Amino acid sequence: MTHIPGTGHSNNARSLVKTVTWRTIGTMDTIIISYFITGSIAMGAAIGGTELFTKMFLYFLHERGWSKIDWGLEDVSSIETAAIPAIPSP
Repeated sequence: MTHIPGTGHSNNARSLVKTVTWRTIGTMDTIIISYFITGSIAMGAAIGGTELFTKMFLYFLHERGWSKIDWGLEDVSSIETAAIPAIPSP
């Protein structure tokens, strides 16, 4: 199967970067919500700091699991690939 940039399976490095960026967003959300519920920024930071690591680990495992299955991905024949223009590198 031919690889088309922007499609298909991701490698470990891509999964790791996606994990870290998503958890940064998610943790900030958790800290803010926890602050509003508890009224304590220290408590919000403690909750956010704890879930940062547990959810990052779980998301990475989830991402790697999905990269091992083909469900929802389409195969591309060599004829279809030849018709796709190359994407220039920046």
